[in-house]
Amino acid sequence: MPFRFLVYLQSVRYFSVPRQNGTYIYPKIESIPKAILEQLDPHKKYTSQNARNYDLVWQAIHIGYTQGTHFYEGFERLPIKDEYVFIRSYFSPIWSVYVLLLRLLGLKNPFREIDAFLYARSVKKQQLAAKALKHAAFKTFESDLVTSNPLVSVIIPTLNRYQYLRDVLTDLEKQTYPNFEVIVVDQSDDFSAEFYKEFEVSITLIHQKEKALWLARNRAVEVSKAEYLLFFDDDSRVAKDWILQHLRCLDYFKAEGSSGVSLSTVGDAIPAHYSYFRISDQLDTGNVLLKKSVFREIGLYDRQFEKQRMGDGEFGMRMYTNGFKNISNPYASRVHLKVGTGGLRQMGSWDAFRPKKLFAPRPIPSVLYFYRTYFGAKRTRFGLLKTLPPSIIPYKFKKSRKLKVLGVFISVFLLPLIGVQVLISWCKATQKLKEGPQIRGID
Repeated sequence: MPFRFLVYLQSVRYFSVPRQNGTYIYPKIESIPKAILEQLDPHKKYTSQNARNYDLVWQAIHIGYTQGTHFYEGFERLPIKDEYVFIRSYFSPIWSVYVLLLRLLGLKNPFREIDAFLYARSVKKQQLAAKALKHAAFKTFESDLVTSNPLVSVIIPTLNRYQYLRDVLTDLEKQTYPNFEVIVVDQSDDFSAEFYKEFEVSITLIHQKEKALWLARNRAVEVSKAEYLLFFDDDSRVAKDWILQHLRCLDYFKAEGSSGVSLSTVGDAIPAHYSYFRISDQLDTGNVLLKKSVFREIGLYDRQFEKQRMGDGEFGMRMYTNGFKNISNPYASRVHLKVGTGGLRQMGSWDAFRPKKLFAPRPIPSVLYFYRTYFGAKRTRFGLLKTLPPSIIPYKFKKSRKLKVLGVFISVFLLPLIGVQVLISWCKATQKLKEGPQIRGID
């Protein structure tokens, strides 16, 4: 990663590691068009030219530059002052205090660290969303892909959510793009084939008795005859041009994935970067269009995540490391209701970091399986250190910064319990690592 201090704050993010070809996502400074660079401005307090260059490529990626051709294979070590300037430039001030404390606890030179921290104290946080690239041509883009009218398979696993699935299928009836089918993998206890007869869309219905989300999605991929697979959740609402905008995005950016943004009715506030196109650093199988050729090359979803979380995150990581382009698409949004019944909720998994039982693993073991597979044990520990304390606060209060801070203080008192929960999760994840991935290939 361009700045070493990111290991404390983004240790388990896609962009923090190189891809299989040895390159990072960050384009070399000399390969970025002048018109893009002129929109950027690194902080004047950087003491080295390398830091200014790395800041520019960081900004370019995070404001929506997607056309890199020559990429960094590694980064020069930067002065400590520049590392603190970077943290203050793009993260809230409290995080620079957090980094300072971690480094002091790690027995770094306290005089050097405090001096660098104070040097960067006056730096103001930049608002990258205000610099976002507009991609104005997208609005009038005439897509050859859309004109060719390819079949799209909308894949919906469902479990005990007929009430919400009715709205989902009604939204699909209204789609302006006509050539699509719906593949529903129904795992409901009160399975009803009659339910689907009232809808005027082409539905391929699979009755799956085993309650297994990733098995369901894998089966749908294998059954589909389409080359474009649009994964959708059974508790979401979309606009009538949803499919159309996914296809246009795929074509416009010459990408393998179009990740529509998810606007949740509960949980965190909507991130500012959801409002513009950019290379996506996540994959959400509740709203993503993927080329089937991706599955042929890297395999299906890993069934080690069955009845747990982050199976889509792991697949997105495989896409990233294999060099596929996945674009975050603000024009293909969904409203995610996150209802409290059915689906993974029924399987006991509301949130990856909030167990329902006192001595249940925290986080869910599949999270540590994913982290340790791709980022290693050290980075996983940094990731847990940052994410566990806020998880003390109930999910519905995630938007509250004050309550997140309160969660940090509460977690100090609950440290023995949290330690036991993490140990349980770590041991279960170790077993998953020993077993290895459960990834099947397709023809």
